[in-house]
Amino acid sequence: MAAAALANGDVRAGGGGAVPRPTNPMVTPLLTDLYQFSMAYAYWKAGKHLDRAVFDLYFRKSPFAGEFTVFGGLEECIRFIANFKLKEEEINFLRTALPTCEDGFFEYLSSIDCSDVEVYAIPEGSAVFPKVPLMIIEGPVAVVQLLETPFLSLVNYASLVTTNAARHRLVAGKPKNLLEFGLRRAQGPDGGISASRYSYMGGFDATSNVAAGRLFGIPIRGTHSHAFVSSFLGLDEIIDKALSSSDGSNKCEDFVSLVQNWLVKIQDASSLRGSFGETNQSELAAFTSYALAFPNSFLALVDTYDVMRSGVPNFCAVALALNDMGYKAVGIRLDSGDLAYLSIETRKFFCAIEKEFGVDGFGKTNITASNDLNEETIDALNKQGHEVDSFGIGTYLVTCYAQAALGCVFKLVEINKQPRIKLSEDVTKVSIPCKKRCYRLYGKEGYPLVDIMTGQDEPIPKVGERILCRHPFIESKRAHVVPQHVEELLKCYWPGNSSVQREELPSINENRSRCMRQLDRMRPDHLRKLNPTPYKVSVSAQLYDFIHFLWLNEAPVGELQ
Repeated sequence: MAAAALANGDVRAGGGGAVPRPTNPMVTPLLTDLYQFSMAYAYWKAGKHLDRAVFDLYFRKSPFAGEFTVFGGLEECIRFIANFKLKEEEINFLRTALPTCEDGFFEYLSSIDCSDVEVYAIPEGSAVFPKVPLMIIEGPVAVVQLLETPFLSLVNYASLVTTNAARHRLVAGKPKNLLEFGLRRAQGPDGGISASRYSYMGGFDATSNVAAGRLFGIPIRGTHSHAFVSSFLGLDEIIDKALSSSDGSNKCEDFVSLVQNWLVKIQDASSLRGSFGETNQSELAAFTSYALAFPNSFLALVDTYDVMRSGVPNFCAVALALNDMGYKAVGIRLDSGDLAYLSIETRKFFCAIEKEFGVDGFGKTNITASNDLNEETIDALNKQGHEVDSFGIGTYLVTCYAQAALGCVFKLVEINKQPRIKLSEDVTKVSIPCKKRCYRLYGKEGYPLVDIMTGQDEPIPKVGERILCRHPFIESKRAHVVPQHVEELLKCYWPGNSSVQREELPSINENRSRCMRQLDRMRPDHLRKLNPTPYKVSVSAQLYDFIHFLWLNEAPVGELQ
């Protein structure tokens, strides 16, 4: 691939379609740690910068005390390498940051791109597990080293928030609507945009983030705030402003009259008599005004003053007035208080309205709940019993409050076709050497049984043929598996100069659908919130033997005096 094509954003590879520029202009080759450029110089100085290296990007432990993760961030990584090119001003900055480096190194940096890099990855939105490479990156060692930090930055948070969203979807259940409301609490604008994108991919239905809606085609939803409610003084204010506008004053007066009449009817209804008295008139005015502005999508925030004594009755009066005019109100939002109790009482109120006035379907009017919700509070609501149809979730979702980071790593596993291993006294940090192929083996019931890693040249596992699966490091943990279906996990998303056909990047909706399908195929005990069953990740017998052979070869032998 020509450098000029990269610079112009006309990026095609392996017969695939164009790859657009990064959505975030801050994601440039300089978005990395200084030591990546320091190592690149040392590689160049030693004449090793063109050595062919293979790196694995993976994580060691699933987040949130769970046993699964959902992979996110792949598309952004591919966008990044498609446009990887250091600009002249960036080279000039590096000269000041690395003043002792030779001019030839900066000439080398100005010439590099990712045309000789290959990227193999598990499809985005897939359920993934510890130790299995999410991505395998192969290319000149100095160039691939420069990709480490940006790739980790793009994958770590994306996968974490996608997993968090998927966990919220699992606890809420499929019928419930999940709305992401986290922009104002996210770690800056970049965090807010990413959170909206990957929450949707993880199973949320919509976002309040307008920019994310434009960028990614995510449905956007929203209503109004407490400030809107308290900004009104009364119904007379609405009529006076309508009269002064010389447009729509008759419609406004007629609608206000309908609302007032319905409020009286509700107060006098036998099934509701005594449940409330005088409602707050500024709230009624606010609801009326909002309904006039959005008659097709009226959803009211009902807890500014008192939910059951004012908010819900006022909403019902406005909703019934809309019904008379041929519109249907969407529902209410609860943002404080005992959400289980209030949702149940609200549903009873709606059902009483339907029965009292014969308004079909009113009892099923949508109830949305917000107010610092998280996985635990939704689980608690489920156990108590509630009537919430939609959950608006913000802070705990986008900040991933329960776990700060996923902890993906980027490890060298092969250079110039020589396998490499990273050793540690902590066995969980020992890397699995060599370029690998990865498979998911399915059982008779259709559930995944185990992921297995093999050497690049080993035979592909076959349906109906027994294969020995071994724990990479614990000798006694092994099992024979007779798979009923075999899925190869890694696909080529950036072929570099190879002849491999490149996979097309799916849309965000396709990734979201994949996430939902993958979780549906998992055994429920792997997904449960409390004490989930660990999912098995293994290596072939041949790779197991090689790991321990290389381990013994590389580990220094101690000497006792």
